[in-house]
Amino acid sequence: MKTIRITLYSKRNCPYCQQARQYLQHKGVRFQEFDIQKNIRAQRALAGMGARAVPVIMLGDNRVDGFDRKRLDSLLKQLGPA
Repeated sequence: MKTIRITLYSKRNCPYCQQARQYLQHKGVRFQEFDIQKNIRAQRALAGMGARAVPVIMLGDNRVDGFDRKRLDSLLKQLGPA
């Protein structure tokens, strides 16, 4: 089965980013996190996507803006193990 790449774009002191991080950790999925306050490449990637706020969670080609537990549950179920 193909492994889906999961990326979390976040900011320090962002409560929704913290919820997203905890959610992904609780689900036991592997993910990469980029703090846009520390990583200029992550800032540029986010700007290139047209995102205006964090968190932004990429699950393969699927993008979730903000912390949307129902959408994340659905995508993780659809995409299978990460």
